[in-house]
Amino acid sequence: MHWTIAAPFIDNESIDKDWLVPYIPGHHEFTVIPRSEPLANWHNQKLPVTGYRQWLKYLEQAKEAVNTSRGGVITVFPQLAAAVGVHQKLARRRQPTVAWLFNVGVCYPGYRRWLAKASVSNIDCFVMHSRRECQLYSDWLGIPKDRFVFVPYQSPEIPITYEENTTDPFIVAIGSAHRDFPTLFQAVEKLNIPTVLASGPRALAGLTLPSQVKAPLGIGKKECLQLAQEARINVVPLLPNEKVTAAGQVTIVEAMRMGRAIIATRCNGAEDYIEHGKTGLLVEPCSEKELTQAIDMLWTDAELRNRLGQAARAFATENFSDEAAGRSLGKILDRLAAEYSESR
Repeated sequence: MHWTIAAPFIDNESIDKDWLVPYIPGHHEFTVIPRSEPLANWHNQKLPVTGYRQWLKYLEQAKEAVNTSRGGVITVFPQLAAAVGVHQKLARRRQPTVAWLFNVGVCYPGYRRWLAKASVSNIDCFVMHSRRECQLYSDWLGIPKDRFVFVPYQSPEIPITYEENTTDPFIVAIGSAHRDFPTLFQAVEKLNIPTVLASGPRALAGLTLPSQVKAPLGIGKKECLQLAQEARINVVPLLPNEKVTAAGQVTIVEAMRMGRAIIATRCNGAEDYIEHGKTGLLVEPCSEKELTQAIDMLWTDAELRNRLGQAARAFATENFSDEAAGRSLGKILDRLAAEYSESR
C-alpha cells in the first residue's frame, strides 16, 4: 500500500527526510510530505499551546498528505493527526490513518476535548509511547482502546564524542515538559553538587536557581547531547499528574542510547523505559529524600554508574532504536492494509 508521511520536523532543509522509512519491512510505498518551513523550537515558545499561524502550517501540510496519498496517511504529533482528520472529513475521504507520537501533553476538558474528539474520531491507530496513555487517551477521546498501541519512543544511534567531565563533574537535567525542578533544587542544594539545566524559559519561570545550578538558555540539540555525555549523572525529575500524559521519554531514551547513568521520577512514561536497579534508578514523585539518596549513591559509585549505563545502552539498542520502531510500524501498516483491502 502507498502511504504519505507528514511529520512537522521534516522540512525541505531537513537532513533526514526519510524518518523511519528505511527500517519498515514489507512492500509498502512511501511519499514524505515536507513542512513548508522549519518547525520552531517548542521549548522556547512563550505559550504551551499551538498558535494560529502554526495551525495554518499544520493544515497546509495535512492537506497535501491527504490529497497525495493513494492509500493511507501516517502523521507524527497530534496537531497533524487532527489536521489530517479535518481534511479527510471535508473531502469525505476514508483513508487508513496512523497517528504516531500522539502525545497531547494535557487532556484538556471542555471545547478542546470536543474539538479533539471530532477531528481524530476516524484515526485507525494511535501510537502511544507509554502504556498508561493507551487507556488515558481512550477515555478522554471516547475511542475504543484497541485503536491505541504502545510502541516505545525511538532514537537513532547517537555518536559518543565527549567523555565524562572528571575535572569539574556535574549533574545535568535536560527537558522542559512537566519537570519537577523544585525537588531537584532541594536535592542538589543539600548535596552541594554542581548542576546544569538545559531547559526553556517557560519551564524555569518563577523559579529561583540555587547557587549550585546553572541554566544556559537558547542552547541547541548538539549542546544538549554534549552536556548529557559530559555529565556524571543524567536526572529526569518529573511531576505526577493524572491529567498530564507521559513526559521525559525523549531525554530518557537519548541518555540510554548514549550509555549514561540515569535517575528519573517513577511516573507515567519513565516506568516503561527504566528497570529500577538494572538500567537506571527510579525515585518516587516529589520525594526530595529519595532523589537525594539516589544522586548521592550514583555520584560516589563509579562502578554502579558504569554498570547501569552499559545495561541501559544495550537495552535501548534492542528496544528503542529506529530499527525496532520500524519493525513495529511495519506490523501496524500490514494490519491496516489487510483490513482496508478486505473492506473494499
